[in-house]
Amino acid sequence: MKIGGDMPKQSTATALARRLTEAVERAGVLDTPAALAGARVRRLIGRGRLKDLISGTGLGHPAHPPMTSLVIGSFLSALLLDVLAPRSGSAAANRLTAVGIVAFAPTAITGISDWADTELSDEAVRRVGLAHASANSGALLLYVASLVNRLRGRRLRAASLGLGGALTLGLGGYLGGHLAYARGVGVNQTVFDPGPAGWTPVLDSAELVEDRLLGAHADGTPVLLLRHGGRVLAIHDRCGHRGCLLSKGDLDGTVVTCSCHGSRFDISDGTLLSGPATGDQPALECREVGGRIEVRAAP
Repeated sequence: MKIGGDMPKQSTATALARRLTEAVERAGVLDTPAALAGARVRRLIGRGRLKDLISGTGLGHPAHPPMTSLVIGSFLSALLLDVLAPRSGSAAANRLTAVGIVAFAPTAITGISDWADTELSDEAVRRVGLAHASANSGALLLYVASLVNRLRGRRLRAASLGLGGALTLGLGGYLGGHLAYARGVGVNQTVFDPGPAGWTPVLDSAELVEDRLLGAHADGTPVLLLRHGGRVLAIHDRCGHRGCLLSKGDLDGTVVTCSCHGSRFDISDGTLLSGPATGDQPALECREVGGRIEVRAAP
């Protein structure tokens, strides 16, 4: 059996897709309009209950992904009816197109909100996010035109516009997937780092004064420590929302507020008290041995 040899090459489609995303990530011309859009979104949405609702804080994960399923599912179902049942399915295709159009706005708001939280610190996200939104907006215009033609009885033109909308939506969806799975937008920043399994020393006990946040590291895991009421408390220091260090936040009792986007956590057990984060922070067990503070991941 032959071992070694030439490595398999990327497919043409994969190579083209990578070139596309790399080109968009390098497109500095997108920075100014994207930065202006991001700043306006942050001003309009602000912080509080509306932001939590849009972010999906109550769901335990971002609200944007499940909402995209409604939009994409409605539009693609209409396309399938155009192809498979152009006469008997015309009324249903009309309604599905209308549902997709109506659902588009709230879906876009949830996505834009997530993007605006990240674009300040990641220029690639800033640029790809704007391209993603532009492609989806183009798809929306095509679907609106398709619906108008459907209502006027121009089925062939409506179906053609719907096909164009589907292709454009596919481009937007690909860029959205790149944001989520290649750039980590919307992904819990602590999910793969619960902390050390065994007891690990992080600092001298004397370094941790009462009621003052202190950041440290335990075998590469950033840890937020607090001495409060004679107890030592610890949670993961990297905010699960966008990765900002909670040790740079504000403290009120045992509650820390992230300095970046305002998520609030109880350091005593990592419980999420308010968003836009969507999950608890990993809590760590603490003990003091021989003048040193040690931590390990909570079971």
